[in-house]
Amino acid sequence: MNKQELVDVVSKKSGLTKKSAQDAVNAVTDAIIEAVKKGDKVVLVGFGTFERYKRAARQGRNPQTGKAINIPAKQTPKFKAGKFFKEKVK
Repeated sequence: MNKQELVDVVSKKSGLTKKSAQDAVNAVTDAIIEAVKKGDKVVLVGFGTFERYKRAARQGRNPQTGKAINIPAKQTPKFKAGKFFKEKVK
């Protein structure tokens, strides 16, 4: 499912116009991104948790040459599915 298909589903299930559903989906995703960017944890009970995760610096290998390279530390988003979500997917 892509974003437009999600907007269509939200529109049908909520009775909103497609424009209003698109605005709602964009508002939710923007709010989650901004919160995680600031370092906040976003918890949607039953659905899951979005948070910023710090990956440590590490050694890697260039697969073409086999030469060791340093991979720097970085911040990356992380999602952990909630209990209800996991149960529904089984």
